[in-house]
Amino acid sequence: MNPLLDRLQPYPFQRLRALLADCNAPTGLAPIDLSIGEPKHPTPALLTEALMSALERGLAQYPATQGSTALRQAISGWLARRYGITPPDPEREVLPVNGSREALFSFVQAVINRRTPDCTPPLVLSPNPFYQIYEGAALLAGAEPYYLNCLPENGFQPDWAAVPAEVWRRTQLVFVCSPGNPTGAVMDLPQWRSLFELSDRYGFVIAADECYSEIWFDAPPLGALEAAQRLGRDYRRLVVFSSLSKRSNAPGLRSGFVAGDAQVLAPFLLYRTYHGSAMAPAVQAASAVVWQDEPHVEVNRACYRAKFDAVLPLLAGPLAVERPAAAFYLWAGVPERYAGDDQAFARDLFRHCHITVLPGSFLARDAHGGNPGRGRVRLALVAPLADCVEAARRIAAFCAAA
Repeated sequence: MNPLLDRLQPYPFQRLRALLADCNAPTGLAPIDLSIGEPKHPTPALLTEALMSALERGLAQYPATQGSTALRQAISGWLARRYGITPPDPEREVLPVNGSREALFSFVQAVINRRTPDCTPPLVLSPNPFYQIYEGAALLAGAEPYYLNCLPENGFQPDWAAVPAEVWRRTQLVFVCSPGNPTGAVMDLPQWRSLFELSDRYGFVIAADECYSEIWFDAPPLGALEAAQRLGRDYRRLVVFSSLSKRSNAPGLRSGFVAGDAQVLAPFLLYRTYHGSAMAPAVQAASAVVWQDEPHVEVNRACYRAKFDAVLPLLAGPLAVERPAAAFYLWAGVPERYAGDDQAFARDLFRHCHITVLPGSFLARDAHGGNPGRGRVRLALVAPLADCVEAARRIAAFCAAA
């Protein structure tokens, strides 16, 4: 077996199951799970109808790894409308993928060059906390993760200026997650300018994970391609990842895309022809329909806004919590009496309230003198509105009773 597999850490939800294994939940309360960021709103009817219609045409053909022209054009058109940019070239700058998760992982395998001049492992920079795929992909590519703590004093954003020059010189790839998971923080134009300038100086690729871009509350988040165009630059060394999972409540469809630098996407496409990761034709056809429809996205966004409007007044006192700029998470500080022990708080919520939340320390790593997830829990407001409100009431009552 590949010895690098031994470096992978258990997934956060595996750790959560172990943490709660000996906890007995109260039998008189219905369980409410706020731990997993899996959308629960109904999948739009136009998607299922388009999928069924495409399936009627049969499955007796191999799909093209590059995807259909219709799908690439639909994605290019959506990017242009959403971000007010020139449509990316659907032939060279857009590539359909089987959800952003597999693309994020495989992209790292294609980008990292282990043969460095000084024989030191290349670095992959990641926000901390982070989506665990970033770390696992880096390790299995033979690179070393370098974590950038996202702290309240920096607006939960990486501090690019704090990274030493010797780290930048070894960096081959930088992960950006905006809107952030779990913080909901959004990068602004000056932050993008700084990162682009560093990429120009040191030559690393930027992988921008934007899968939460369509769940926002006050203003649509700035996108990476949009930032590049507003700054008068092309997409050199920049790629973005997105999917229909959160935007269209279709995580089971496994449909997303990568877009950006054609010089980066060409070898990535070559890699994928060997990787065997072409999207099923029926999924391609249905995806093309959904990328061209916005009303269902607006309805979805309104549902999340209603949850935050209802839940925040109940939790703002008991927990240290604020409305995020985007995404469907609350990145909540635990009560002071827990002295930063997010795992103990998660266990108590399960034992006393039958509510499952994810300890923040499971989403981060110890780096630069601390774990930026410690003392926080992630609450995914994906359950129905009534369940989210009930969970908030139970949490508030539990915090007040102690």
